[in-house]
Amino acid sequence: MSNINVHLLPDQLRPDLRLVFVGTAASTRSAELGHYYAHPGNRFWRALHESGITPRRYQPSEFASLIALGIGFTDLSKTGAGMDHQIAAETIDVPGFRKKIQTYRPRTIAFTSKKAASLFYGRPSAAIALGRQASDGSWPEVFVLPSPSGAASGHWTLEPWRELAAWIAALDVPPPRTSS
Repeated sequence: MSNINVHLLPDQLRPDLRLVFVGTAASTRSAELGHYYAHPGNRFWRALHESGITPRRYQPSEFASLIALGIGFTDLSKTGAGMDHQIAAETIDVPGFRKKIQTYRPRTIAFTSKKAASLFYGRPSAAIALGRQASDGSWPEVFVLPSPSGAASGHWTLEPWRELAAWIAALDVPPPRTSS
């Protein structure tokens, strides 16, 4: 029996979110528990708080509550699970992801690995820089973050997360008042 149409992790999306985190696919642990970034060695929840994106450190089981902060979640593969190299290519759905973004129109997208960004952009991971990406204004602002997975610890840095936090904070600043 195939579970190809079963979404291992539910999307957490609604119109006009401040930020949507986009992974390649659920880890095996996240798929088992039904929570995003659930492996104990994953730095996602710590980075989210340490960078200033969230006011406190959330637990993976609280992922759905972040929608109240304007933060959503999705993956490029909603039916595959495991490490990036274990995800079957046919489960990667970039057109489906693009449609979700066009439907919900978040203000910012953050890929949580160069691999996810490379699948989206159709370029090798080595050709993708961390941080804010060039924009033509037709798409939400895009950031590429280093993977928070424990398996990627050799490439870890919090700086792109801090850059994202500063961008998100600036979104929330009301425009200056003009005197009439």
